[in-house]
Amino acid sequence: MRRIVVAGASRGFGAAVARHYSAGDAVISLSRGRSAHGTWLPCDLSDPAQIADVAGRIAGPVDALIFVAGIWEAEAFSPGYSLAGSSVDEISRILAINLQAPILLAKALTAKLAGGRIILIGSTSGLDHTGTPEVAYNASKAGLRGAAQAMAHALAGQGIAVSILNPGDIGTDDVLAAKDDGTMRPGGSLPMSDLLAAVDLLMALSPQASSCEINLVPLGQ
Repeated sequence: MRRIVVAGASRGFGAAVARHYSAGDAVISLSRGRSAHGTWLPCDLSDPAQIADVAGRIAGPVDALIFVAGIWEAEAFSPGYSLAGSSVDEISRILAINLQAPILLAKALTAKLAGGRIILIGSTSGLDHTGTPEVAYNASKAGLRGAAQAMAHALAGQGIAVSILNPGDIGTDDVLAAKDDGTMRPGGSLPMSDLLAAVDLLMALSPQASSCEINLVPLGQ
């Protein structure tokens, strides 16, 4: 039985990942809100002290860290978004959770992850020239791609493989509802089953397959 840490496991795609693997593996779920799947360890991922504390309470060895947590601007993906309308606190929290937290958690778990795998969930918003205006969110996901590429080299000596999965809009209940009521830009969404299949693929790779990047875009986009 594998030991898998899922960060951001209380809702959306993170909850789906935790539920998916808890059927046959020992899942440790990290999130501020309660997770219904696996062993839940509460953690505000915007707080470096809480990350260090929770990492110390996770027993090793750990076979995989799947970092799913991610937030965006309150008006993101809607006509109401503007950089001027984003507060300093909002920008700081987005960068803390989406970029700083996965780096700090990977660092804190390095010894326990030896020979294992890190999978980071990015976004197509972090790819080059996406044409989307959400500054803090896009910057955080572009930075996460850079972190994944660097981690693959930094952690190779410990036998830790690092991959990043960059999806477009994921068909969570919140996203689908927002598209229906017009508060989110229209367009297709990826079925949750496709995202889980992509994570399964990355989990099945040997430790020799590191620095893997998968981009998933809804049909027609």
